[in-house]
Amino acid sequence: MKPDELYRELKLLAEKLGIGVEEHNFRHAGVHVRSGSCTVHGRPMVIIDKHKPLTRKIRILASSLSKFPHEEQFAIPAVRDAIERYADEE
Repeated sequence: MKPDELYRELKLLAEKLGIGVEEHNFRHAGVHVRSGSCTVHGRPMVIIDKHKPLTRKIRILASSLSKFPHEEQFAIPAVRDAIERYADEE
C-alpha cells in the first residue's frame, strides 16, 4: 500500500473513532511543540506538524490511534499492521 493511501486510511479510522486529526504549522509557534494526541475542548485530537515527512505522519497517527479502543472498528490489514508496529512510539 502506498504511504498516502495508508495515511488516508488511518485518518478514516480516526474519524470512525471520533478522533480529530489536524495538521498545523509549528515552525512559528515560538515554543517547542510535539505532534501527538491530546484533548481539545473535551474532544480527542491528534495534532501533527504539517512539515513532517509523510512516513513520520503515519508513525505519529498510528501510534496515537493505538492508545484508543480501535479493535471493534473495521480497518484494513495495513492499518492494523501500522498501529501494531508503531504502538510503542510517541
